[in-house]
Amino acid sequence: MDPRHRQILQRNRSNLVTALNPKEICDGLLSKGVFTQDMIDEIRSKIKRRDQARQLVTDLETRGSQAFPAFLECLRETGQHALAELLQCGDGVRLPPSVPIQPSLIPLPVRKFPGAPVVRPNRPRRDSIQCYKMDASPCGICLIINNVDFDPDCDLKDRKGSDIDCDKMEKRFKALNFEVIAKRNLKHKRIRHEMASLAKRDHSAYDCCVVIILSHGTEANHNRFPGAVHGVDGPAVPVQLITNYLNGQNCPSLQGKPKLFFIQACGGGEKDTGFEVSPDEVEPSLGGIDDQMDAIPISSSSDSLSTSDELDARATLPTPSDILVSYSTFPGYVSWRDTQAGSWYVENLDRVLEENAATDDLVTMLMMVNNAVSQISAKGLYKQMPGSFNFLRKHLYFQASLS
Repeated sequence: MDPRHRQILQRNRSNLVTALNPKEICDGLLSKGVFTQDMIDEIRSKIKRRDQARQLVTDLETRGSQAFPAFLECLRETGQHALAELLQCGDGVRLPPSVPIQPSLIPLPVRKFPGAPVVRPNRPRRDSIQCYKMDASPCGICLIINNVDFDPDCDLKDRKGSDIDCDKMEKRFKALNFEVIAKRNLKHKRIRHEMASLAKRDHSAYDCCVVIILSHGTEANHNRFPGAVHGVDGPAVPVQLITNYLNGQNCPSLQGKPKLFFIQACGGGEKDTGFEVSPDEVEPSLGGIDDQMDAIPISSSSDSLSTSDELDARATLPTPSDILVSYSTFPGYVSWRDTQAGSWYVENLDRVLEENAATDDLVTMLMMVNNAVSQISAKGLYKQMPGSFNFLRKHLYFQASLS
């Protein structure tokens, strides 16, 4: 299948699983030679309609260049015009005018009880934001730096539970078709060395690069990405320096490709006690009895961005473009880790990726992580709020199968 068509299917998987009627469309896909009888039988063996729809979409992505146009034609032939319009808007192709397109909409359930708000159906629309190419195999390299055992002289406690986080991230990104490299207990100079080595590699055959850092953290001077992560010997490496290794200037083979950084470390030493809200706003969740912090405060200052602008006669991208840094906590605050179950952030990041990577883009999933972590409390008092510095230019969908 054309990668453009595959991206359209991935971008609209949630709508397809929700609204597609597989029973009506299977015969058409069989007669047009898109699916084999064995594939149809496997789809029909699923008991639930949603499971049938998932299997159909998954199989469709493996078929040839004519599969997508044939799929649209089958949708129109069976009266599923809203889905056909939704997919066609994302493609720009024009089908033969054998069946006129009707301005139908995908119906959403309307709540009937008194006082319920009116729910308006979603209108199919053209999405002007493109998607990153993410179909290389492997998709890219995922470097995990897991700092657990710290020098007794540096006043930083050992990070019990971090190996659990590392195992989760290693398995998750392998499942997302990344080549995973895990490094344990790196001193601050070794962190910089590993990043330099990663930047020197040829990423031409890859579509993405991921760096995951599990360590103690602190505040640091910056003009783009706040925070710093400690080596096991004590000194810290600024997150901004870490991201710079992979930017468009220093790693040409990753130019225009997404560079993702996931930082499980404190952004400072301040503890967040939260604020009072309506009981309907949250679903309280207590952290473990062995919650620990990943922080030591050093500095709270930050450099301001330069305000001088000059004309540029060349076609270029900004240096930090295509970079996303996801932090386990808001800058300046501590990040919590359960010594028995791992950190709040990684536990929820792993769960959200497992449950939603097949249907949702990365930014949407990170909002799900933010919401989940924000509802947990350490020792029944302290809170945590993850967040991201996002310089991506397109939607990002991981390679994942519907299950």
